[in-house]
Amino acid sequence: MIVKTGIGQDSHRFEEEASNKPLKLGGVVFEGEPALEGNSDSDPVLHALVNAITGVHGTIVLGPKTDEMCLSGITDSREYVAEALRYLGKLKISHVSISLECARPKIGPRAAEIRTAIADILSLTERHVAITAHTGERLSAVGKGDGIFATVIVTAMEQ
Repeated sequence: MIVKTGIGQDSHRFEEEASNKPLKLGGVVFEGEPALEGNSDSDPVLHALVNAITGVHGTIVLGPKTDEMCLSGITDSREYVAEALRYLGKLKISHVSISLECARPKIGPRAAEIRTAIADILSLTERHVAITAHTGERLSAVGKGDGIFATVIVTAMEQ
C-alpha cells in the first residue's frame, strides 16, 4: 500500500474597504464578516487544501492553473480543488486535517458546517475531516485580526 501526505498553507488579509464579496472559509459563507483580499473568492481553507493535494501528487495548481481559471472568470475555489483532484491518479484522499489561525470570525460555532462542506467537496464522510482553530493570541498580524491563516494536511492512499 502506498500512503502519501501533503501539507498546504494559505493566508489572506481582510479587505480594507467594505465590498459585496462574502467571506468564505471551506466553502462556507460567513455573513456579516469582512471579505478577504484576492482575485478569487479568497477562501484560505480551500486554497490550503489545493496546496496540500499538490503536495501529494506534485503538480502545482494554485498559481499557474488557478490564475488562468480566475482570468477566465472562475473565482469559486471549489473549482480549484476539483482541478487539483484531477492529478491524483490512483490515489484517493483518506483524511484531511485543517487548522485555522484567526482572531475573527469565531470558528467553533461553524466548524461542523465547514467539515461537512469539505467532506462533500472531497466525497468523504465527515469523520475523515478534522478542523481546529485558534485565535493567535494577538502574537502576529493574523492574531491581531488582520487576516486568516490556514494549514491543511491531506493523507491519500493508492486505491
